[in-house]
Amino acid sequence: MKFSSCGWWFGGDWYQNVNEAKKCGFSAFENLSWVGLDLEKASDYLKKEEMINTSLLIESTDSSLNKYLDWSHGMVYEDSKEPFMKAFRETVSACRILGVPNIVATCGNERFDIEREKQVEMVADLLSEFGKIADENGICVVFEPLNVLVDHTGYLISESSEAFDLVKRVDSPAVKVLFDIYHQQITEGNVIRNITENIDLIGHFHIADNPGRQEPGTGELNYTNIFSAIKKSGYDKFLAFECGTSSDAQKVARRMREITAPFEG
Repeated sequence: MKFSSCGWWFGGDWYQNVNEAKKCGFSAFENLSWVGLDLEKASDYLKKEEMINTSLLIESTDSSLNKYLDWSHGMVYEDSKEPFMKAFRETVSACRILGVPNIVATCGNERFDIEREKQVEMVADLLSEFGKIADENGICVVFEPLNVLVDHTGYLISESSEAFDLVKRVDSPAVKVLFDIYHQQITEGNVIRNITENIDLIGHFHIADNPGRQEPGTGELNYTNIFSAIKKSGYDKFLAFECGTSSDAQKVARRMREITAPFEG
């Protein structure tokens, strides 16, 4: 297992954030947005610094697609499939240039004019199409359930069990769950058991403590035990910090690197 720094901890531009993450001891960072980035220049910089950007969001350089990708519309509308496919192909191309292993997929908010099962079916259909393309390109699509109690009221899929069922339904080696420990602690708790019993369905993790969504050690989660359980499970992919900092970002990042280093490998 490997850890990546939060891409926006340091407050600089994309290049400064890569540099700061490296100076703090990380070999990877996560900046989810790629539109507006000079991809070839960024790729050269990552190679020079020997750094990895661990995930990208599904985005498009065609701003007319944003209304379909927005959570107020999202995967649960019939007219979203082609815009999502176009944006996904663009994001795959960005991943290939930048050497990014994961694409984060979110489904958007629930509708109330059609049955919930129909909405889940549309999400599964899109993830299946994503999986075919991702598999051909050596990329993993990681679908993220999000909490609806604090941060994302109305989001369609919040429980990890439903996300795991969705991935089983898609049945693609290139489609997994993004298990955000912060979100799932709020939604259901039972974090270690839900992780270890479904580790083969998980392709990526996000890390933050609760409450407050700051770095581990600021809230109620015992991350030493969580990291230990994940390591014992045999998980060998990335865990990315996605949280604020309770004090100076460089100091927090160095402390997080010290905490995580024993669990790597």
